[in-house]
Formats: sequence, structure tokens, C-alpha cells
Amino acid sequence: MLVVVCLIVFTAIAQKATQTPTFTKADSLRGGNNSDRNWWDVIHYHIQIEPNIAQKTINGSCTIQYIVRKHGKRMQIDLQDGLMIDSVIADKKAFLQNGLKSNLVSFYKRDGVYYLDMDKMPERINSKLSVRIYYHGKPREAVNAPWDGGWVWSKDGAGNPWISVACQSLGASSWYPCKDMQSDEPDSGANLSITVPDTLQAVSNGRLVAVDSISQPHLRTFHWQVNNPINNYTIIPYIGKYTLFSDTLMGEKGILTLQYWVLPADVEKAKEQFKQVKPMLHCFEYWFGAYPFYEDGYQLIQAPYLGMENQSAVAYGNRFANGYLGRDLSTSGWGLKWDFIIVHESGHEWFGNSITTKDIADMWVHEGFTNYSETLFTEWLFGKEAGNDYSVGIRKKVANDIPIIGHYGVNNKGSEGDMYYKASNLVHNLRHLMNNDSLFRASLRKMNRIFYHQTVSTEVVEKFWSKQLGYNLQKVFDQYLRTTKIPNLVLKYDTITNKLGLQWTNCVEGFDMPIVLSNTGRKIKVTTSMQTFELTSEDWITLTKQAIERAFFVYVRIKN
Repeated sequence: MLVVVCLIVFTAIAQKATQTPTFTKADSLRGGNNSDRNWWDVIHYHIQIEPNIAQKTINGSCTIQYIVRKHGKRMQIDLQDGLMIDSVIADKKAFLQNGLKSNLVSFYKRDGVYYLDMDKMPERINSKLSVRIYYHGKPREAVNAPWDGGWVWSKDGAGNPWISVACQSLGASSWYPCKDMQSDEPDSGANLSITVPDTLQAVSNGRLVAVDSISQPHLRTFHWQVNNPINNYTIIPYIGKYTLFSDTLMGEKGILTLQYWVLPADVEKAKEQFKQVKPMLHCFEYWFGAYPFYEDGYQLIQAPYLGMENQSAVAYGNRFANGYLGRDLSTSGWGLKWDFIIVHESGHEWFGNSITTKDIADMWVHEGFTNYSETLFTEWLFGKEAGNDYSVGIRKKVANDIPIIGHYGVNNKGSEGDMYYKASNLVHNLRHLMNNDSLFRASLRKMNRIFYHQTVSTEVVEKFWSKQLGYNLQKVFDQYLRTTKIPNLVLKYDTITNKLGLQWTNCVEGFDMPIVLSNTGRKIKVTTSMQTFELTSEDWITLTKQAIERAFFVYVRIKN
């Protein structure tokens, strides 16, 4: 997802903001892997919906295929207010095996979620079963998508319906019944069948496998299929009067199909602006490895909101202009050289869609690495110093309001802005600590290879990068992810003796991030105690305040 934060936050306010918030039972039900969730593992979703555009309602069903991991008697199904379950039908074959005549499943709602009574279902471990949930209602309408989530019921410039959904923070349960948590993705993908007036097209993730006319006049159903695991919140319908144009990319895994769905009036603008897609994909494949979803292709779809990283179906609404709605978020000048939404949201295909965090408290993994992809693309086009300019420039947006990591198990994110800009500069630190771009690239590619199509935690990512650098980075991650303080590097020069005193302040106890001298490769281990180092004439070149702050997100303080 994307966010823009430009705040001046005083220390007193920041300290107050870090106080533990109060969480409700609903928060725990949504964010926790409780006993009504952990016994079953989602294999596949098949969502069938028919929106009523005039009434802004939906009617549909969701078939959930799952595998039994341990014994369980009750299944928690998340479906938010405004929508209601009509009936639930369980796997008929399983019921017949148990000698039962009816495969209707009883259900009830409590504390904002639905519970299905699974007493009559077989409990064989590793058995594969399914439930089909019929539902209807009026889903939440977004006020300011994508930040305020929900359905977007709008019209294009010609007066045609133009509809979509944005639900990352709000949750997929805002429009279909599911297990609404990031740690359980459908391992075998998803299908989405969307019934719309025959004057419109329905677009979604993956590939279009069929278009059916149905018994009702002037309606047709578009059937889309996703072959890869997918985040709940990135399964999204787009409905409108679309025009399609296509292309291909010769990538690391062969031919990658590129499809672009735009409004008819914007085709020529799109054909020009979307020329940025190929160099962007080549750049990201170079740094991160092959595009993670060749089987499902890559789509860029014009949406009635700014943008979202919907897997294999990226939402685009940046008005066919460079920058972020025509602005450079870094104020360096380089952010106006490319289209922010194309680059940022596509970067999420690697970080967020292929590699997904189990808990939204760890969303910095999605946003920090993706934000750094903007730096890498700037560098790809204009050179390393341009990339450094961009990375340093976005630091102006770091608020240090609350820690980047949120509270676990209660559907709670950390700092909405710092998970982008501050976490991106944490990645910048890792790169300069490594001081070897070939090794840094190899590490990024290894990260995407090891965690390909997996869900991860911050702890796993921290251990991975510590191993790659051959150095325990625990205190470094604690500093940037778990506090609101930027470390100060105190420098005490003695040009007569050619010695330098170095010390970390404004940091966690035991903070010991080294400083690497890029020209010589020398690594100086700095601690919270003042230490003196002998320096060569070459060392001084990269120990200026400007050079250090350009390579590392720290504040240099000169001590006389």
C-alpha cells in the first residue's frame, strides 16, 4: 500500500503516542490465531459475486476449501457489519460418509464474527473439506480509498459505472467471508466470478478463463483464476467499461504476459505512461529475482482510487503522470522522473505479495523493502548517487511518532508512515553495512528465493540479514523498529594526533552498529562508550558528517 506522512512531531507527543493502546475482544478475534482458526488451513477461495450497482449491495457466495490440521468443533468466519450469511453448505461427500442426510451447517454471530458448528464434520487429520457460504448485504463504502477502505462506487468521465474495492487495512472480510488474517493464504490460489451488466467488463487477479452469458438478460459473468497463493486483501474486483491492450516481457523465467486495462478515453496516455513497466520489471528482477507470479501474469488496471498492490492485478490511479500525483515525495528531484504508483505498487509483488508477514504488526517488511525499491529504480535509471539522493530525501517524512512494529495478535500496525520511510532507510543501512552491492543484491535475491510465496515474521527476517552480514544485528533492528529514536553518532576529532573518538548516543542499551568506510572497506565497531581509533588519510574522506549521514540513517554530532 502507499501512504504519505509529513508531520513535525515533538518528543513529548511521540512518547505519549508510544503508550500501549487498549484492545478489544474483536481486535483479538481478528488478529489472533485462536482455537477456532488454527485447526484448519485454507487451500482455496472461490468467490462468486453479483453487485447491484444501483443499490450498492452485493449478493454472492464463497467456497472455502481447507485442510484439517487438528481436531476442531467450531470454525470462525470473518464477515464485517453490513453483510450477513444466509446459509452454509458443507462438503456433501463428507456428510454422506458419516451417514448424515443434510449437509447444511448451523451458524451464529457473536462478537462481530460468525461461528460455524462443525461437530458433524469428519475430523481426520489432513482431510480436505469445503464449505460454501451464501451471503448478501451492503458492504462498507470507502470515503477516501485506498486509505479509508471499502467499495468504491463511482462513474468514469463518460458516466459509466466504475467500481472496485480497497481493503488492505479494513480487511477482506469487509466484502467476502473468509479467514481474515495474513498468516493463512490460500495455498492453491483463488477464483473470482463476477456477474455484471453486459456493457461492462469485470477484471480481477490472475487470468481470465471464461466469460459466460447467464439466464438473466443483459448480464454476463467473468471468471478469473489465480494459480499462486494470494493475500486475502489483494483479491479484488474491478468493474468498468475497460479497454485492454497487451504486451510481453522476456524475463528471467521466460515470457511474462503484460495486460493493461484502462478506460477508453485514456488509452493513448496509458500506452505512453506504461512504457515504464518494462524497465521497472527488469530492474526488480535484477535486484530481487524473477517476478513471483509468472503463472498469473502481470496486470496494471486503471482504478477509481490512487493505487494498491493487488497481486498480479496492480491498481493504478496516478493520472498518467510521474511522481506521486505530480509531486516528488523525496524533494530530491528524482521522484519526478518516474511514476510512483507503477513502481511502488509493483515492488510489492516481491515484498508483500510473495513474501508476506504473518501479522500486520510486521508490515514494515512489506513497506520498507518496497519503499527501497524506489531507490533502486532511481539508481537503475540515473546512477547510484541519484538513488542515494532519493533515499536521503525521503527521511524528511520520518515522523518518529510510534515504533514501526505494532502489537501482535490484535490486528495492530505500527507507525503508518515510518514503516515506509524509516524502514526503507533501515534497508539503506543494511546495504552500506555490507559495503558490497554484489553481495547486497545476492542477499535480496536469496531472501526472495528462501521466502518465496511464504509468510514470515520480523524475527525471521532479522536472523536472515544478520546471517548475511555475519554480524548480530539485533540491536540495530531494535533501535529502528522498536523505538522512536534515531541514533546519534558522536565524533570527536583530533587532527593533531590523527585520532577519532566515536560513540553512539540516543540509542538502545548495547547499540553497536558498525560504521563502514566505503573507500577502504574498513569496519569500525562503535558502541555506547567513547572509543578512540587511529585513522589513515583515506579514512578521513568518508568520516565527514555529510558522508556518514548519506550512507547511514543517523545524526552526526561533532564534539569539540
